[in-house]
Amino acid sequence: MKKLICFTLLFISILNFAQDNESKVKLSFFEGIAVAGYVDHGAFLNFTGPSVSFVQNQTKVMFGMLPSIRIKEDRSSSTKNSIITPNLGMGITVAYKKLALQVPLYYNAKTSTDDGKWKVGIGVGYRFK
Repeated sequence: MKKLICFTLLFISILNFAQDNESKVKLSFFEGIAVAGYVDHGAFLNFTGPSVSFVQNQTKVMFGMLPSIRIKEDRSSSTKNSIITPNLGMGITVAYKKLALQVPLYYNAKTSTDDGKWKVGIGVGYRFK
């Protein structure tokens, strides 16, 4: 496992040094982008987290983790969950100038009535940097 992690970090650093001056591959922990959107009959608000990004001029494409707050009413007849819950997703974000478009994936855990499934959403946001 250690060898795999070292190899991955080495590969990312080689990609970073192999790029020309106009485009960059970057590993970061916060990108300064806030996104609101829709997934699985509810809404989400997230801030992009750790990601691998590619920058070309004023366009940035990122694949990474999305720490989120999901807003969804639980419609089960017995016990109900909170409307607002913290969640961690993953997905692709494309930012052009100050506009960001996102396709997040969130996992809904298995319950007594539903199987666990990945749900795809769509979101629009603002890039602060």
